[in-house]
Amino acid sequence: MASGNPGNLAATAVYGAPITIGVLSDTHVNDRGSRRLPPQIPAMFDRLGVGLILHAGDLNSLSVLTILEEVAPTLAVHGNSDLPETRRLLPARIDLEVGRFRLALIHGDAGRTADRTAEELIGRVDGVVYGHSHVPRIEEIGGTLLFNPGSPTDKRWWPDYSVGLLRVNDEGIVPELIVFRAAADLDRIVE
Repeated sequence: MASGNPGNLAATAVYGAPITIGVLSDTHVNDRGSRRLPPQIPAMFDRLGVGLILHAGDLNSLSVLTILEEVAPTLAVHGNSDLPETRRLLPARIDLEVGRFRLALIHGDAGRTADRTAEELIGRVDGVVYGHSHVPRIEEIGGTLLFNPGSPTDKRWWPDYSVGLLRVNDEGIVPELIVFRAAADLDRIVE
C-alpha cells in the first residue's frame, strides 16, 4: 500500500539508499477480535528511524497499514488469509529497487512451502522478503538474501514473536531479526 492509495499501487517501487526498512508479516489482526498490532512495533520502527515498511501479507485488516503509515511509507502484498477486499486492493508481488539492489516482496503461499516459493526467485533478485510460514529465516543462497520476519502476533510453529529490519546501503543489505517474548520487550530496543 502506498501512502493511503492502495487501488493505484504500482507493481514496482524505487527508494534511495541508505535506508532502514522495517519488515513484518502475518499480523492476522482482526478488528473485531482480540488480536491487534502491538503499539510497540510502530513505536520501535519510529525510534529506529525506519524510512520504509514492508508487510509480507496476511494482514487480515487494512487498519494495520494505516497504523504503520503513520511511521513511514508502507508497501504490502496480500496473503492467503486476507479478505477478498484486501486481495483486490493489494498485489501478490511488489518489486522494489532500493539503492542498487532489487528486492521482491511476496507472501509465499504460491508453492508447496513458503521457503520454496521464495527460493524460486534466487538469482533473479538480490533479496526476497516473504512470510506465510510464521517462521523467521535469514539466509543467503546464490547471492540472493531470503528474509522471513516471522510474525509479531501469531508465532504458531516458532517459540517467539518477531519482526525484522533491512539496513540497505551502497555496500549491501544487512538483515536483522528482532525476536521478543512480549511486546513490552520492544520498548528496550533503541538505535
